[in-house]
Amino acid sequence: MSWIKDIVAPKIKAFMGGRNSSIKEDLWTKCPECEKVVYSADLKEQLLVCSSCGYHFRMSPLDRLNMLFDDGKYHEIPLVTVPEDPLKFKDVKKYTDRLKDARDKTKLYDATVIAYGEIYLSPAVVFVMDFAFMGGSMGRCIGQSFAKAINVAIEKRVPFISFTASGGARMQEGLLALYQMASTVASVCRLKEAGLAYINVFTHPTTGGVLASFSTLGDIHIAEPGALIGFTGARVIEKTIKKTLPEGFQRASFLLEHGLIDMIVPRNELKHKLKLLLSYMQH
Repeated sequence: MSWIKDIVAPKIKAFMGGRNSSIKEDLWTKCPECEKVVYSADLKEQLLVCSSCGYHFRMSPLDRLNMLFDDGKYHEIPLVTVPEDPLKFKDVKKYTDRLKDARDKTKLYDATVIAYGEIYLSPAVVFVMDFAFMGGSMGRCIGQSFAKAINVAIEKRVPFISFTASGGARMQEGLLALYQMASTVASVCRLKEAGLAYINVFTHPTTGGVLASFSTLGDIHIAEPGALIGFTGARVIEKTIKKTLPEGFQRASFLLEHGLIDMIVPRNELKHKLKLLLSYMQH
């Protein structure tokens, strides 16, 4: 992106004679996979998928819900509010300051949005995580909000869909964050006891405690193309087992071949695929 800012933009400004010709760098986006530079407005129309190589950019929860629900209409379910910073945690910054920065950046209360709406007239509760909010880390708010979303699905007798994007448990909440792994698993058990469908969609990346808890307990597991899915980093695993790992062993295509996920679905086909799955599973 720097060449746009440092070379192209000054030349255009000079050509325009410097009159109100500010060039916004965010008008263009460089694909990290094929390095093609695309017009940001076109990229948004393509659901943030590179038209050249098919690379799936990260998508915000609100954009994903607008894409998913009929006519972009849904009812947002408030998250559970919890006491902040119970451990008075501080590293280079206070936990409370990190929360404030993340909220200012994403305009969200925490790393998820929950909504109820219809997908091709099929009602569902959808739980979407946001990696932009502290790496999508799971703390008490996420765990308790997940349980609330499950309860809404049970009350309404509708399927539950989660979109995961996370670096794992939130270290600033210590054991309280790790407990959410057990809590979310218990919530999924309640959903299955109620006989309701659960579909999880792995987006890039899904790792750590989120992978090791609710995300792998779905009736159907879908992944977006190229998604990184794994408990911990490849280098840590290689040093632990002292073996060279297969190339791409934590990517969606490898995990499809080895049975962790059921299908890889491009973003522009996902809504239709969910419609078919929900129809099969509900009948």
